[in-house]
Amino acid sequence: MLLEGAIGDAYGAGFEFVSRLIIRRRNKLEKYKRHPFYRTICGHYTDDTQMALALAELIVEGIEWTRLSVANKFVEVFKRDMRQGYAFRFFGLLQEVSSGQDLLDKIIPNSERNGSAMRAYPIGILDTETKVLEKAELQARITHDTEWGVWSAQAIALSAHFFLYKKGAKIQLTQYLEDWQKIKWPINWQGEVPMKGKETVEAVLSLVVQGDRMSKILMEAVNLGGDADTVASLALALSSVCLEIEKDLPDWMFDQLENGPYGRSFIEELDQKLLAQLPGVGAVLPSFVNRNL
Repeated sequence: MLLEGAIGDAYGAGFEFVSRLIIRRRNKLEKYKRHPFYRTICGHYTDDTQMALALAELIVEGIEWTRLSVANKFVEVFKRDMRQGYAFRFFGLLQEVSSGQDLLDKIIPNSERNGSAMRAYPIGILDTETKVLEKAELQARITHDTEWGVWSAQAIALSAHFFLYKKGAKIQLTQYLEDWQKIKWPINWQGEVPMKGKETVEAVLSLVVQGDRMSKILMEAVNLGGDADTVASLALALSSVCLEIEKDLPDWMFDQLENGPYGRSFIEELDQKLLAQLPGVGAVLPSFVNRNL
C-alpha cells in the first residue's frame, strides 16, 4: 500500500498542473517523467508519501497518538530527508522549527487543501472505524483544522479500512462512507483536480470505484490534470488493497523508484510491518501485494 502510493506520487509528480498537451504527449506509462519546472524529482516521491510514512511509522512503532507525538513525527521525517512537494509556506515552517511543539506553536492550521487527506491512508490499518475516524481527525487538525480538512482525511482513511478489512464490494464504498461520515461522496468526477481536500477525495473515489486495473487508474488519474501526484498516490494506495482491481503496474515502476536511505527498500519493509498489523495477516497479505512482498 505504501509502496504503490509512493509509485503513484513519483509518477504523478511529473505531471502536476502541467498543460493538457504535455499530459497527452507524455502520459504513456513508459518511464518516470521530469516535471518542466521541478526537474530534480524524477522517480522520487514527494511530501505526500513522506507524510504518509510518518503516520505509518507511528502505527508500527506503537507510539501513543497525541497532537505532540504526531507533530514530532512530521518534523522528524522532514528533517531526516528534506524533499520537494510541500506547500511553500509549510516547507519554510518545517525548515524553521526544531520540534513538534515548535510546529504546533507556530502553525496556522486553517487550510482546506488536501494535505491532511494525502497522508491518511495508513490509518486504515487500525482495527475499528472509531479508531480510524479519531486518528484521522487528530492528525488532520494539526495542519488542516477545518471541516473539509478533517472530513477528507477521514474519508481516505476509512476507504483504506474498507478494503483492508473486506467490508464489501467497491461499489458499496460510498454508502459505507456515508454511513460513518453522514456525507455523500459523488463518484462522477471529471476535469482538473484542485489542491482541495473535498475535490481530491471525489476524484480519487471516482477512479477507484470505477476502475478495474491499476495501470489504467494511474493513467486516468494523470489525465484528469491538476494535482496529479496526490490523486495518483491515493488512487494507487487504495487500489493496491482492493481485491477487485488487477495489480498490473509494470515492473519498471518498482525498479526505477528511488532507492536511497528512505526509498523503495525502506518503504517495502515499512509496508510489510504495517500490513502485519492486520488480523490473520498470513492469509490476507498475499492477496494484496503487487509484487516483491
